[in-house]
Amino acid sequence: MKSTLWMASLLCSSVMLASCGKPSSTATTEQQSASPTPTEQIAKTPKAYSAADFFETTTVFGSSINHDGSAVLVTSDESGVFNLYKYPVDGAKPTQLTHSEDDAFWGVSWFPNDNRALYTADKGGDELSHLYVLDEQGNHHDLTPGEGLKASFYGWSDDDKGIYVATNERDNKAFDLYLYDISNFQRLMVFENTDAWQLSDVSKDGRWLALIQVHTNANSDIFVVDLASNDKTPTLITEHDGNISFSTFTFTPDSKQLIYGTDEHGEYQQAWSFDLASSEHALLQKADWDVAFLYYSRHGKYQVTGVNADAQTQLQILDTASGEAIALPALPAGDLRGVGFSSDEKNMAFYINSDTSPSNLFSYQIGDQEAKRLTNTLNPAMAEDDLVTSTVERFKSFDELEVPGLLYKPLTASADNKVPALIWIHGGPGGQSRMGYSAAKQHLINHGYALFAVNNRGSSGYGKTFYHLDDKRHGEDDLQDIVYAKKYLQQLDWVDTDNIGVIGGSYGGYLTMAAMAFTNEFKVGVNIFGVTNWVRTLESIPPWWESFRQYLYDELGDPATDKERLMRISPLFHADKIQSPVLVVQGANDPRVLQVESDEMVAEIRKNNVPVEYVLFDDEGHGFVKKQNRITASEAYLNFLNQYLITTPEKSAE
Repeated sequence: MKSTLWMASLLCSSVMLASCGKPSSTATTEQQSASPTPTEQIAKTPKAYSAADFFETTTVFGSSINHDGSAVLVTSDESGVFNLYKYPVDGAKPTQLTHSEDDAFWGVSWFPNDNRALYTADKGGDELSHLYVLDEQGNHHDLTPGEGLKASFYGWSDDDKGIYVATNERDNKAFDLYLYDISNFQRLMVFENTDAWQLSDVSKDGRWLALIQVHTNANSDIFVVDLASNDKTPTLITEHDGNISFSTFTFTPDSKQLIYGTDEHGEYQQAWSFDLASSEHALLQKADWDVAFLYYSRHGKYQVTGVNADAQTQLQILDTASGEAIALPALPAGDLRGVGFSSDEKNMAFYINSDTSPSNLFSYQIGDQEAKRLTNTLNPAMAEDDLVTSTVERFKSFDELEVPGLLYKPLTASADNKVPALIWIHGGPGGQSRMGYSAAKQHLINHGYALFAVNNRGSSGYGKTFYHLDDKRHGEDDLQDIVYAKKYLQQLDWVDTDNIGVIGGSYGGYLTMAAMAFTNEFKVGVNIFGVTNWVRTLESIPPWWESFRQYLYDELGDPATDKERLMRISPLFHADKIQSPVLVVQGANDPRVLQVESDEMVAEIRKNNVPVEYVLFDDEGHGFVKKQNRITASEAYLNFLNQYLITTPEKSAE
């Protein structure tokens, strides 16, 4: 199990969307299979769009259906800031429910028996999220008031009268679990987390709590607690030898089994069940890739499973009584994402997303001949055929390891019109570049830049051996994968081999700076809130990450014992070697990669008399959630690349 801390925390994406997936129906693969490969693609000149055009696209997510099945709770940035919206399932005009002009509001769930809603929000990206109630009169109530605390939603009680909430207000290193009475919002602590366990899931009947104990980055365990017992000592359910990872998916709707994931039986994570009465384990689902998630509709009529197959999720919806996949109506090409069910299990809400189309919301009454499309999120002034679909490509690295990536070939590219290229590095460690719409990527591609989104060793999704190849080898072997990705690009007859740069966010920003400091391979680098001083970063781990501290040390090194190596791989201490232009982009409120990291990096590069540009957002954290800031960042990327990466006759003359 890659730590949810780093997989979900250091990703370059500024918005965490609903679980992505794709049904097994061949209709959803039409767009990918019908698109030409980079060598077959016929060059054309697409209409050029501005960053503002791309971000005029609306980002939407959330699939909670309300108590009477009439509307979906959606989080949307239509206003420029993420707010809550009510989307009627019949396609009627949506209603904006919140009107924040500053902090992003993230929808969580409707209340089970009325049109109140839960949402979370932090302050300026500081990640100290509180849980709020939006009542039917539009009033906001903070369920978790206080300074310096972080809160998370853990589900509804089976009788719909309670909310499970975790907060670290008692001890900022540990999250305790509370049950709130929704009639008066009084609460009761149901588990005091004195040992800083990772809380995982609560059974619907409120009896069982699942916990994760992380031993190393390759070894973890699941424990369960009987909350109905006076003795709340966690009980180990995954006794094993050696390095085996366990993670939880969900409790079954009848609260009789815990469904979990493990790589105990091979390279990839499988889904297993644990019977809480008999303590028996049984295989539930396996594949030739990781089973990424599994969950149920409220009463268990349907089971949703996602398999992470080569950077694209294969999603399946089963009728649990028959064991057969449900038949879906004809849908637009793309991936099925974020499937939610009404409480009576008669209706679904879901999204369709592809490289060339942002997520669009659909409602579907199960058994009908058609689904109803509720959104049109692509800017109407843009055409999908001006955008580019990626293809999965692989290359051999320095040690003959086969490394995958997603290649985006601009429509203008050909052997007679070679284009500059960028290697796009995902966040992590342990993240993954995946198929799906990205305004930032498509903006650069639309302006003539090829992108190769490399899943270097250490990326998740390719088996546990591949995943652990970079352990305490960061900035070394994974960096060589990036160098060899450049060599792969140089073999393509439509790439301008002299004009290749590197770009990445968070851990990808780190590898970008490592590429600039430790190699002379790349003409430019774009560092988006990237780590530059591993000693400081690992010493400043936020207290609420305590359950993952050892995990991070196993992955990267302990600053108390591995300081020499961490300094050796930290670009800040080798900035004198940077000789090519760099753009640095940072959020001032980032609690993960502190602003001082970027401040110092920029100052050191300037000492070399090397061009360096710095864009700092005062109102953002680790990722840019405000639409205008995302536009500004994308404009900065393009302007910088146009100045320093493209070779023109005028520049050559200089």
